[in-house]
Amino acid sequence: MAQNKANQSEIDGVQYRRAKLWQIIMVASSGMVGMGFYCLIGLASYSASIGFGIATVAVGGILTFTRIFDAVTDPLLAFIYDKVNTPFGKVRVLLAGGWLVMVFAVLMMFSWAAGKGHGIVAFILLYMLYIIGYTLYNMTGQTLFALITNDPKQRPMVGVWSTVFNYVVPIALNMIYYVALMPKYGGFNLEFLTAVCWVTIGVSAVGLVTTCIGISEFDKPENFAGTTAKKEKLRLKDMVEVLRDNRPLQCYIASGASDKIAQQVASQSIINTMLGGIIIGDMSISTTLSTVSIIPSILFAVVGAKYAGKHGNKKTIVTWTYMCIYVTCAMILFFVFLHMGGNTRSISATLPLMAVYVVLTLALNGTKMCVTTGNNAFMADVIDYELDRGGKYVPAVVSGVYSLIDKLVSSISALIATSAVALIGYRETMPQPTDELTGGIFWMTMVLMYGFPLLGWVVTLIAMRFCSLDKEEMVKVQKRIADKKEALLRG
Repeated sequence: MAQNKANQSEIDGVQYRRAKLWQIIMVASSGMVGMGFYCLIGLASYSASIGFGIATVAVGGILTFTRIFDAVTDPLLAFIYDKVNTPFGKVRVLLAGGWLVMVFAVLMMFSWAAGKGHGIVAFILLYMLYIIGYTLYNMTGQTLFALITNDPKQRPMVGVWSTVFNYVVPIALNMIYYVALMPKYGGFNLEFLTAVCWVTIGVSAVGLVTTCIGISEFDKPENFAGTTAKKEKLRLKDMVEVLRDNRPLQCYIASGASDKIAQQVASQSIINTMLGGIIIGDMSISTTLSTVSIIPSILFAVVGAKYAGKHGNKKTIVTWTYMCIYVTCAMILFFVFLHMGGNTRSISATLPLMAVYVVLTLALNGTKMCVTTGNNAFMADVIDYELDRGGKYVPAVVSGVYSLIDKLVSSISALIATSAVALIGYRETMPQPTDELTGGIFWMTMVLMYGFPLLGWVVTLIAMRFCSLDKEEMVKVQKRIADKKEALLRG
């Protein structure tokens, strides 16, 4: 593997591959593309209604179907990944190809085909085309961090910079969308949708270029070489075997999918309305806290990265998952204490209670960020573990199998939230901030907002007990990979 000495470090007797700081930042800027299109596609329901005349009730069904389609397309990238090998590299071509497909699809959805009399079929086909492009870009992007470094001290810091972009980009774009463009165009209309589409494309173009520059030194054929000389075509059953035989991947899926569905249930807008609007009595609090928590969350991400560099990614996930559980239990007790006193709305009116709520919220967001930091780096460890096993087309296969199951499981989060709310009487209407606080609303909100995440974290702790991929094992994995690749070079 051709790497400059300046880009190597020896730790624990292993010669690790390292990236320069500017390369890490540029590769992390891929979040400008992913999060940019994520913000834009959040307006797809308005495009469907305004631009294609689709009834609101049908939009939910379409988006659920496309979510499942999105999950199914993830593993298919593995069959494309190894076939691409050009003078311009592998991942750069895949990133650019995915970006171009997304750009064409959203321009058609939000501008060129919108308002032209096209109906539901055209919208579904365009949305599916967008998903294909997003899958191509996103799945390739998940392999970048494993590609640029395998240094256990550096890998978690890559996740920190990714977190920075994942936080800053949505906030900046939403400010542009709703503070600058919406007043200019007078609300949700075709002119507004066209404007936000072009702004998103411009921001994502910058992210694409910087990402390609940052990854260019590593986007070489020798860095995609496996640990076996035998080359075979990838088959669907190979992906099934990866899921069956790779125990760390199984543990990672159980941990990641359970956490994802719990967090997505808790983040549903109807649940936030019940907590902020009905229980606390001030919807603006959650928005304000989301903005205020940016800096503390990034600082927590740095702390988590430092911890992971010292103790390994598995221990980071376990340690900070326990911290999440402790803080969440404290939050539940805080609300239960106030509810038993019939005074939860005093949070928004009493400074000491507000201070307690803010501290607990920031602590919970921060501990979650530390878990996320460990999870992001652990994916790269799982990829290297599969490479050590002699797997085929490892990065795309591992990330594809994980994403397939993760998205299938998390796709039911909205259904869980709406079904649970229906149990307490909201069958025909949605919760409103002006609704009266009842026992049913309080306890269901506690279950959905904090109970589901607790359950997800318990699953994480159980899964990690069956995972042997700790810091010491990763050293052995990297040594074996280095030895196998050296043996291949010797012929």
